[in-house]
Amino acid sequence: MLFFYVIIIRGDIMSKIIVLSMFFLLLDQASKLIIVNNIELNSGIEIIPSFFSFFHAQNTGAAFSLFQDSRYFLIVVSLFSLLFIYLLFLRKKTFSKFEIIFLGALLGGILGNLTDRIFHGYVIDFLSFKIIGYNFPIFNLADVFIVCAAIGIFVFIGWSPTHEDNS
Repeated sequence: MLFFYVIIIRGDIMSKIIVLSMFFLLLDQASKLIIVNNIELNSGIEIIPSFFSFFHAQNTGAAFSLFQDSRYFLIVVSLFSLLFIYLLFLRKKTFSKFEIIFLGALLGGILGNLTDRIFHGYVIDFLSFKIIGYNFPIFNLADVFIVCAAIGIFVFIGWSPTHEDNS
């Protein structure tokens, strides 16, 4: 615990972002491992009737079934996204605590799905919602991290274009 305190509280910005991204990556990969080991492919466990299930699926594309069977293209897109984020990081001198958390979640999510694509050839999805009779596309924690981080970064930057470094 002292290690995490030193890195998160006292460490430099890059260390904080790396530790947080590794935390989100591990959380994503652990959740997928639990699903793979406990639920047969293309089957599920209903948690909240007619609303939420864990459903083990393999996605060879991106969100909403875009770019199906485009493994290498999506790997390249992920790598370019990581490079782009890194270059933006180098240009910015100060980061708020929220930005550090959002960047950690964004990177962890990208790395989670990238790990799946590299090692499996597909992304493991398992969060299945039915909303007002509509089966929402199945997704995973990495997707949640990416979407929440992107919204958080957008909202945070939109609300405070100039802010101090609170880290």
